[in-house]
Amino acid sequence: MADNVAGEHEQHEHEQSFVESVTEKISETFHKEDSSDSDDEAKKSSPVSDLKDKVYRLFGRERPVHKVLGGGKAADIFLWKDKKVSAGVLGFATVIWVLFELVEYHLLTLVCHTLILALAVLFLWSNAASFINKSAPKFPEVALPEDIVLGVASAIRTEINTGLAVLRNIASGKDLKKFLAVIAGLWVLSIVGSCWNFLTLLYTSFVLLHTVPYLYDRYEDKVDAYAEKAEAEIKKQYSVFNVKVLSKIPVGTLKQKFA
Repeated sequence: MADNVAGEHEQHEHEQSFVESVTEKISETFHKEDSSDSDDEAKKSSPVSDLKDKVYRLFGRERPVHKVLGGGKAADIFLWKDKKVSAGVLGFATVIWVLFELVEYHLLTLVCHTLILALAVLFLWSNAASFINKSAPKFPEVALPEDIVLGVASAIRTEINTGLAVLRNIASGKDLKKFLAVIAGLWVLSIVGSCWNFLTLLYTSFVLLHTVPYLYDRYEDKVDAYAEKAEAEIKKQYSVFNVKVLSKIPVGTLKQKFA
């Protein structure tokens, strides 16, 4: 009797373990199907998110405007992050332009008059301090750090070498499109230079640096939408110009003659 009871008990435990194993296999199967479905949905949704991320930006820009401008204090000034500093810099540039352009002050005269005024005030202050029982002013030692000067010189050298390399590449006749773009840009710049002198042109560029990036950063989406339409139209007109004019220029024949 005891043996029968023990046998039934073992059979019951075996049936339970068999049922549990079948249940685990079924749950694992459904879990794999759910995970595969979620992976498929992620794969299907990823192209959509990629298309949303690939929004047209002016000049193919991939970084924010602040990073394009350098991401430092200069970018903060141009984007008016600190309005007092930006207004002060623009006001100082305006005063310089008014003095040289409208008042017709000369640079050497302005520097000499400024130094005369500063030295006279400091000299009188230093000598009058003993009479009014106040301490004389302490003048700090001002010196240009060597690393900053070398860094600026190295940056200027790099930019000049890059510009020379670009001009050499254009003059070699390998890229007709770039050649025509540079010629058109220089022609427009010559017209602008004939209308204004160098100081006015420099001041105008400085004002544009304080207005155009700020306005573009504020109305970025609208500007990019209009720029995309304009770029499509320009490419369309250029393709027509390329078929009717540029493709008929025997560039390869000229290269063989000069080779």
